[in-house]
Amino acid sequence: MVLDTALDWGIWGLAGLLLLCSLLPLSKLPFGFIRGLAFPREQFLGLALLLAIGFAWIEGVTTPTGAIGIALMLGVAILHALYITKFTPLWRKQSLAAEPGLRRATDRQFSLLAANVKKSNRDYGKLIALAEARTPDIFLAIEVDQDWIDALDDGIGKNYDHRIDVPLDNGYGLCVMSRLPLSEVEVREKVTTDVPSIRVRVHLPVGEDFRLYVVHPEPPVIDHDTKGRDSDIALVGMEATEDPLPAVVSGDLNDVAWSTTTRRFQRLSGLLDPRVGRGMYNTFSATMPWMRWPLDHLFHDAQFRLLEMDRLDKIGSDHFPMWFVLALAQTEAAVSDPEDVDPEEEQETEEMIAEERQREREPIGSDWEDEDK
Repeated sequence: MVLDTALDWGIWGLAGLLLLCSLLPLSKLPFGFIRGLAFPREQFLGLALLLAIGFAWIEGVTTPTGAIGIALMLGVAILHALYITKFTPLWRKQSLAAEPGLRRATDRQFSLLAANVKKSNRDYGKLIALAEARTPDIFLAIEVDQDWIDALDDGIGKNYDHRIDVPLDNGYGLCVMSRLPLSEVEVREKVTTDVPSIRVRVHLPVGEDFRLYVVHPEPPVIDHDTKGRDSDIALVGMEATEDPLPAVVSGDLNDVAWSTTTRRFQRLSGLLDPRVGRGMYNTFSATMPWMRWPLDHLFHDAQFRLLEMDRLDKIGSDHFPMWFVLALAQTEAAVSDPEDVDPEEEQETEEMIAEERQREREPIGSDWEDEDK
């Protein structure tokens, strides 16, 4: 009897906690602990199904409490499935695959390897070997300090004529190496001091250009709001939609593909997510298989077509690297873009950005890895 009571309390307690964690992100409140709960939707889906089975076993399918518990957990599972099914082959692809003629037009293509190296990771050789094997046209390294810049320069620097180095000791350093010519290089701190982003014009061999944005905003944390991260992401989206060139945005957004912030970014920018209809490509955490979600992103203008997308092997970081090959088509894709942005939402976003720019503070997590060095 005591065991039965304990099991009843235990399963209802877990179910109540899961329900709360599932509903809080729907509030869209910009608090780190709430936004962070939107990350593990796959895990919450699996837990909801397990709890539904648990209710059937402990309470029974035909009892009122058992039926309520099962229905409640199936409802939670459906809620999470509605978010993540979009990132499975069950959904229509948002980014079109390159047709055969465009696949042969190598002068219209570029490859991109993006890696969050984890600043305290000193196993430089793994990433260098991967870059040498893949030989990307554009190589992005995130969280680099001067030691990482020096190691990459020694290892693969000879392969790249064009460089943008932004080494920082706070975990927000950036590096771009490119075989393709670059111009109009801008390194900006658009919202938060010491949290840079890069905006650059890339020249393809065919004679056409595109704009590349490289971003790494702050992560969500329990004791801080997410307005800095949300503002950085939204501002890039607003810039991309006004850019006369077709845009590509890539980097560790510290946000999942199905979140309020990322979906708003797509509405603001009109850019496409190649994972929609293909897969989640979970890049974090590389060290904890049971806790993985898609944090490293690439979004592109509808004029691009996708040739390749792959999550690559571990490099000693807590992130997996990502590999993309895109081609710039001569006509825009006949595909449904993300939802149009609401004027009220755009105004609220501009107000949030203006407010966040006035705050004076240190970047979130700038000292997280100091003890690891």
